[in-house]
Amino acid sequence: MKIAILTPTFSHFSGIDRLVEIQAKKFIKQGHKVDIFALQASLKLPNVNVFVLGMPKNPFMERIYRLFMFLDRKKVEKYAKMLQSYDIVYSHFYPMNIIAYKAKKEGRKIKYVYHNAGVGIVSTYSFFERLYLHLFNIFSNWTVKNCDEAISISEFLRKTLRKETGIDSKVEYIPVDTKRFNKKVSGKRIRKKFGIRDGPVLLYVGRISPHKGIHLLLKAFALVQKEYPRAKLIIAGKHTFKKYSEKLKRLAGRNVMFAGFVPDKDLPEYYAACDIYTSCSLWEGYDIPIVEAFYSGKPSIAFDVGSHPEVLKKGKLVKESDVEAFAKAIMFYVKKK
Repeated sequence: MKIAILTPTFSHFSGIDRLVEIQAKKFIKQGHKVDIFALQASLKLPNVNVFVLGMPKNPFMERIYRLFMFLDRKKVEKYAKMLQSYDIVYSHFYPMNIIAYKAKKEGRKIKYVYHNAGVGIVSTYSFFERLYLHLFNIFSNWTVKNCDEAISISEFLRKTLRKETGIDSKVEYIPVDTKRFNKKVSGKRIRKKFGIRDGPVLLYVGRISPHKGIHLLLKAFALVQKEYPRAKLIIAGKHTFKKYSEKLKRLAGRNVMFAGFVPDKDLPEYYAACDIYTSCSLWEGYDIPIVEAFYSGKPSIAFDVGSHPEVLKKGKLVKESDVEAFAKAIMFYVKKK
């Protein structure tokens, strides 16, 4: 079969990007022809064509374009027409759903599958950011109404999609490569890189974004340091909001290390180097790092929000935004070590 996968970006900066890569490799292995359509792309895969649609490079204009991409009729019509030559179209996230929606509407023979990763709206966002995301969610739900099938990456998202659209979906968790993420991996190289000799090591992996609650993690870590002054916190992820990153660097005390973007191939060693994985995220459709930490043999501490009750199998869930309880949960596992 000829399969098209639609995604806003194709890189290693988000969970969706990694899922698209896994999906493409699986379909290629099964003998299908796979093409990827993205607004931005930096990844390349053998035997896969990547069509880059393009969008504004200015961060503000990029967000506006993503929200109102349906106004770019020439581009939408061009790629919707291209998609009509495919057997199956998988769409990951708005605004790519716009093209899949139109392709299905005008070429009814194709199968349109919506891969649901959800839209998170949290209290830390400003009024205008929440308004933006509410519109984003409305447009997203509108563009999936004619899908033939929907797949959610968690039960939490399945329930949310059904509540908002009436569409039921099957749940498919994002697979983890246990050949890479396991208890046998050594973290010595990472500890040496950051000059870590002793003391408990905490780790966060993911985008540096307000809804990830890294400011809350830093506050919790400050409480941990009062009891364990040699404790270390490694924050690994791409900085996407300049002002927020500056705020975090002001909040960060000693023994907080910003690793920046970590290549996917190095991630197993980072989990191996830590004692506890920590996430103060305020919304998660599916938290891949918690699952990767589990297979690496490490407990996780996270807020009891979103999909966390589903994915956290080893560790503790604490009340949302309760920094003191989060710190106590960390120290509970430090004492057990």
